[in-house]
Amino acid sequence: MLYGGVAWTTLAVLDWTTQRFTEAGIGAARLEAQLLLAHVLRCSRMQLYTGFDKPLGEDELAAYRGLIKRRLAGESVSYLLGEQEFWGLPFHVDGSVLVPRPDTETVIEVARALRPDRAAPCRVLDLCTGSGAIAVALAKELPGAHVVATEVSPEAAAIARRNVERNGFSDRIAVRIGDLFAPVDRPGHGVAGNDGRFDLIVANPPYIASAVIATLSAEVRGEPRIALDGGANGLVFYDRICADARGYLVPGGALVVEHGFDQADPVRERFARAGFTDIVLVHDLGKNPRVTRGIAP
Repeated sequence: MLYGGVAWTTLAVLDWTTQRFTEAGIGAARLEAQLLLAHVLRCSRMQLYTGFDKPLGEDELAAYRGLIKRRLAGESVSYLLGEQEFWGLPFHVDGSVLVPRPDTETVIEVARALRPDRAAPCRVLDLCTGSGAIAVALAKELPGAHVVATEVSPEAAAIARRNVERNGFSDRIAVRIGDLFAPVDRPGHGVAGNDGRFDLIVANPPYIASAVIATLSAEVRGEPRIALDGGANGLVFYDRICADARGYLVPGGALVVEHGFDQADPVRERFARAGFTDIVLVHDLGKNPRVTRGIAP
């Protein structure tokens, strides 16, 4: 353990932690050790190595031991740091929101490609916003966009608002609490522009089948179940989103959703059944089927 008569220098601590993390099956063992130690020491990863022979103080060791214990118990390193990068932007995260994944950046790529004139005015609806990662990334990529982001969890909505403000988009992103479309005025009932319809609807809804959640890693199980559980077949939210989305889109507007790698066919069927055209499947960084988009006639 990290105490006793040993002078625990930065390098010794990193080596010890890397070994423990590797033995525990943590993939990026060295990187995570660096991130956690830099967090405790309030420095950059680079600065760890410029002071590699510096002994840690007792308070620093105690704080670091606490983080190591929690990580070995399966808690996400992002939760331990309270931070996760997405689309090159910083986001605060805690146990009330899903940790943004790199594969979700595929949603941003697909949505951005649908708006060749990025500065043109457009209205975007982000369902199940969670941390607000998709909403904020789209606001960055589409300078002419105004975004409504909905979230059923008040705790998650508070995190989303914090991230919107942190990244400087409070004037273009409105976070509303409620289930899917519920917080959005019905078309023709008070929302400004295009009769209350949107040019783009995006969503990364819960899509893991209820019975599967218990089989997932401790790290994933530690994320909010409300952000994971997609019902008995994992497709409950796609049924609802596809059925209602056309009524909120302008003609020619697009629906873009993330889904599980094994859900592409049933999601496509729901798009087609709802009347969407030009339905396209896009693969993520790992070449897995990840995002489906369709156009409202």
